[in-house]
Amino acid sequence: MQPMKIAGIAAVALLAAGVLAVVHNAGRAEPANISTSQTTNMSDFKKPSAAELKKKLTAEQFAVTQQSATEPAFHNEFWDNHKPGIYVDIVSGKPLFSSLDKFDSGCGWPSFSKPVNSADVVEHTDNSYGMSRTEVRSKDADSHLGHVFDDGPRDKGGLRYCINSASLKFIPVEEMEKAGYGQYLEPFVKAGLVKTDTASTNTPAKH
Repeated sequence: MQPMKIAGIAAVALLAAGVLAVVHNAGRAEPANISTSQTTNMSDFKKPSAAELKKKLTAEQFAVTQQSATEPAFHNEFWDNHKPGIYVDIVSGKPLFSSLDKFDSGCGWPSFSKPVNSADVVEHTDNSYGMSRTEVRSKDADSHLGHVFDDGPRDKGGLRYCINSASLKFIPVEEMEKAGYGQYLEPFVKAGLVKTDTASTNTPAKH
């Protein structure tokens, strides 16, 4: 093979490797900084266009929420997060799950026994990959969240909401008031995780 052809092939190979590296690293970027100010009135929420979401989300967050992809087990942000707080939709900011309902299922993804509000999570039949599963999506933003199974803790209803970390943003309990989620502090107060005088006394935000 002529030297020029060899050099050309090598250049193409290097370019391809570079592109793959960029795509891989993009999927592992820091979580999107989605403003939580939009929680003040969720009735006004309008889902951004795909082009806008690609700018706000990481490649992995976009693939999971908009293309129903699945992140790697045990290699995601919240599978072993044990801090108290709430998990909101990465796209809309709507509260979906609470750490009070989170449990270690051993599956490698965040698992919850129930949503904060069942009306905010919708279910669909998923027959992909030769399996019959129940997909769960967020109602307001139509984000793919994960799947729900009936092998959860029996004393908590028996359900396991197996959720992708990439579809969620975590709000620590100590930041909930400032971030506009003060109305969700009461369960944490009852659990002794928040002092009563720090709980919100403001009028609940409209969702």
